[in-house]
Amino acid sequence: MIPPRLLLVCAAFAAMPVMGQSYPVKPIRLVVPFAAGGPNDFVARIVGQKLTEALGQPVVIDNRAGAGGNIGTELVAKAARDGYTLCLVGMHFVVNPSLYENAGYDALKDFAPVTLAAVSPVIIVAHPSLPARNVRELVQLAKRNHLNYGSPGTGTAGHLAGVLFDMVAGVKMQQIPYKGAAPAISDLLGGQVKLGFMAFPPATPHVRAGRLRGIAVTTLQRSAALPDVPTVAESGFPGFSVDNMYGVLTTGGTPQSTLERLNQEIVRVVRMPDVSGRLTSQGYEPVGDTPEHFAAYLRTELEKWAKVVKESGLHVE
Repeated sequence: MIPPRLLLVCAAFAAMPVMGQSYPVKPIRLVVPFAAGGPNDFVARIVGQKLTEALGQPVVIDNRAGAGGNIGTELVAKAARDGYTLCLVGMHFVVNPSLYENAGYDALKDFAPVTLAAVSPVIIVAHPSLPARNVRELVQLAKRNHLNYGSPGTGTAGHLAGVLFDMVAGVKMQQIPYKGAAPAISDLLGGQVKLGFMAFPPATPHVRAGRLRGIAVTTLQRSAALPDVPTVAESGFPGFSVDNMYGVLTTGGTPQSTLERLNQEIVRVVRMPDVSGRLTSQGYEPVGDTPEHFAAYLRTELEKWAKVVKESGLHVE
């Protein structure tokens, strides 16, 4: 006769695969560490809607803005390790650990990477009255005059793209920080500020309409959404690259089977023709990679921006 205790142990092991396959059994929270309406929120809502259909459970978007993205990101770092709390992170995730004295999270230890959903460039845009039509003319102008540029926040992709541009071009422009893309774009359109380092999606319609001039994009390849706008790299600064990333993470220690399910479904969602078409039309490049590839990407970006922050002397209390 099999002892009752052994029967319980056998039953527990037999149930483990079923438990793993049952994920999810309740709603999933997808935290966006920025306000609604921005580029990160746009990606989160597209992915979240399709993920709801794929998983059979509601994916609830939870906007937790503040502290340059640290508030929402820290919330996910401290969540239960069960895959029911996700985070749609941006460039802040790889910059803030070096920029802030205490970002509130350890980017390598507190999270489990799921997938890099998409990337987009930062675009250097100018009011039509600015006498610079390309990168070379912009550098010459910045060396002769004191130039300001607008970009949302501190430590954002636009801000850091401006900092890196200063470093490689040997100029010193002054950032005017805005609370979001909308007020920055508004001042650019009105000519209150003549130059901007902006997230690609909110700036794209105004470049297409001719209300703003596209000087260059910061990815290594031109964007299919604005193919006539050259890259900074091809404009005299080879290797210049700033990716505005949109990646999905969950809390570190989440079961491997759950990570694999999330990765499988989100990658499938990102590659759906209607999803990839919407993303591409707005200037995003859909990716969808493995957790291992995304983890390697994050390590590289953390090292890159730690060096930029140190060399530039940037710091936020």
